[in-house]
Amino acid sequence: MTLKVIGAGVGRTGTHSLKVALEQLLGGPCHHMLEVIGHPEQVPVWIDAIEGRPVDWAGLMEGYVAQVDWPGASFWPELFGANPDALVLLSVREPEAWFTSATNTIFSGLVLTDGEMGPWMAALRRLFKDRFCDDFGDRRAMITAYGRHNDEVRRRVPATQLLEWSPEQGWAPICRALGIPEPGDPFPLTNTTAEFRAMMGIPALD
Repeated sequence: MTLKVIGAGVGRTGTHSLKVALEQLLGGPCHHMLEVIGHPEQVPVWIDAIEGRPVDWAGLMEGYVAQVDWPGASFWPELFGANPDALVLLSVREPEAWFTSATNTIFSGLVLTDGEMGPWMAALRRLFKDRFCDDFGDRRAMITAYGRHNDEVRRRVPATQLLEWSPEQGWAPICRALGIPEPGDPFPLTNTTAEFRAMMGIPALD
């Protein structure tokens, strides 16, 4: 099985909603950070990728019809190379809103060092350092990295295979790009900041 959609958009741009939506549209599982958490056997393979060792991308994505969110979003060039006919979906969000959401969720989780997920959090911090930015408290640096990432996707992916999408657009652009009828039910909206923090064991915001 090859990927039909490669999600190049970073976390907190509606990626979990996209996961749910793409699974409905494509009839198969969509890879997301939650898949790594739920399948710890994937962790060593992703660490190989993060540390620059060869990875069997087809094997890693075996059984998935799509991929969204980190860590895959930082390896979209490799995934696109392994799936050259896929649609590259760049999910985006207003940069300031993205930074606030990411700070209250993902960046807060990356400081966790204890327990089973400690080594994975350490690997993710290296991923951010090498392929994005790890100055998590520096708004300007992180927003600059966010823009740089998105611009690289826009520059490198052929226009005929690139869909830039934001959550408020819902089903229509995705269904047009995939040639799939638009569902009649509302587009899924999932994984709020409160839900993310509860899942990761991060104290609730006041």
